[in-house]
Amino acid sequence: MTYRSKYASFKTKIYLLSILKKSLIALLLIFSHSIYASFILIPMDDITQTNHLKAYGITYWSLQKGNTAKWLLNYDGGSFLLEDNEATRNECKIRGVTFHVISDAGATKILEEISSPSKNMEAVTLEKAPKIAVYSPKSNMPWDDAVTLVLTYAEIPFDVIYDEDVLEEKLVLYEWLHLHHEDFTGQFGKFYGAYRTAPWYIEQKREAEELAKKLGFKKVSEEKLAVSKKIRDFVVGGGFMFAMCSATDSFDISLAAEGVDICETMFDGDPPEMDYQQKIDFNKTFVFKDFTLVRNPAEYEFSSIDMTQKRNITRTSDYFSLQEYSAKWDPIPTMLCQNHTQLIKGFMGQTTSFDRETIKSNVLVMGENKSNREARYIHGVKGKGMFTFYGGHDPEDYQHKVGDPKTELALYPNSPGYRLILNNVLFPAAKKKEQKT
Repeated sequence: MTYRSKYASFKTKIYLLSILKKSLIALLLIFSHSIYASFILIPMDDITQTNHLKAYGITYWSLQKGNTAKWLLNYDGGSFLLEDNEATRNECKIRGVTFHVISDAGATKILEEISSPSKNMEAVTLEKAPKIAVYSPKSNMPWDDAVTLVLTYAEIPFDVIYDEDVLEEKLVLYEWLHLHHEDFTGQFGKFYGAYRTAPWYIEQKREAEELAKKLGFKKVSEEKLAVSKKIRDFVVGGGFMFAMCSATDSFDISLAAEGVDICETMFDGDPPEMDYQQKIDFNKTFVFKDFTLVRNPAEYEFSSIDMTQKRNITRTSDYFSLQEYSAKWDPIPTMLCQNHTQLIKGFMGQTTSFDRETIKSNVLVMGENKSNREARYIHGVKGKGMFTFYGGHDPEDYQHKVGDPKTELALYPNSPGYRLILNNVLFPAAKKKEQKT
């Protein structure tokens, strides 16, 4: 063999060795990644987590980026297990959310513990960030409503929609809808007795009447009924609805009073129907039955559903407890009740709580004050969709009044009452099999 041919053979061997070396390095990298692959664990217990509310925002943000996540039900207060990457770590640091980076083996150990039949825990896969709509007058400030307040604080994006959008069928663009503390009965919040001469009341009444006329309705009550029916259809078709304060009972009253004039003259220009109470159809409601409407226009109350004026409880003893469910067999109410405490401070609103006697038997009471026979947090199924009603106005403002300053959620980053709202926001992200009832 010539020198030239020997040299060529030597170069070939060197080239092959180089290829082999690169292949081995690639295999080692793949192997080491499988060993050291990591996850981000966001604990949600009452000791470790510095900001529970923004933790939901981090999870939502991660889902928006195309990642999947797991909601670890009943594991350290309902912790989240996210895919690890530098961007998520940085986002946690920026938002002040406590997190731990754990190995693949560590994550497997946690999931094995959760899967044990002896543990009341479950790991629910979160797949997609739900698109969120908040039903609210667009002139309202974010602090006028607890949900817009906490969504803003948690940095979870949402769209504000109102009557025009609902009647134009825009609800199909969303998976989750929140009802602002609205009056769907057309009685302008029953503020007449105390605020009929207040400039803001006069202006809001004028705006509502002009909007109803613009949309082709003679009365505000007729326009609100049309909106209520569209929202009902949204839920029946598979949507998720969350309502607080007066949006809860006034929504059901609106549906039950379809075709019946229940408004006094100062609200719609003509007297109500005679014996309208006997014409109420409880079969049309989501939740409530056998309630009596409040006829007095000067009384700040819609019906016997609400416990605000009937409850006998002091502020210092005003608490309600969350029910405990089987995480493996009842994942839906378990998700909705995730918290770092089972005892939640009470708070008031136009509709503070619900009389147990007015709740249909197929509706689940997830939070209640048993001694006072009042439900605070309820859930149910309607058609292909689901709904949750939450009594009260602001979980960290015990008796919110017109004109009160907004709640600074930076002072309440671990609020158990606000966590219940965010449970509902994140719930539609769960893998569909987890949502079957």
